[in-house]
Amino acid sequence: MATPTGNETWLIDIGGALIKKKATTGRDSLLPWEALVYCLWVTDYGMRNAGDLDTAADVCFEFHSDAKRIATELSLPFTTETFFLSKEDLEAQYFERFELMCDEIKQAKPDGAVEPVR
Repeated sequence: MATPTGNETWLIDIGGALIKKKATTGRDSLLPWEALVYCLWVTDYGMRNAGDLDTAADVCFEFHSDAKRIATELSLPFTTETFFLSKEDLEAQYFERFELMCDEIKQAKPDGAVEPVR
């Protein structure tokens, strides 16, 4: 088993914080950036645990369309391009795009957004 990258660890940690916030205060309480990170976490969960996006859709049915919309709103070109891929292309390219997507999203973090749970 490969050692997780810093971005994998970051996504797991911040995903935990977002799940907690979502459970405590509701999905509508998430900032757009947080909602995008949640969509990325859902995508990652499906890809790493099942190797496809069907499992991700079981967790959050609209993750793909939400990620497209939010990444566009936040002006994140690489993440927008990635989530505009078809389901099949996203599945095929996800792992090669993962690091750049995380880096772009992390740079856009607004003040007041949740911090990763350690």
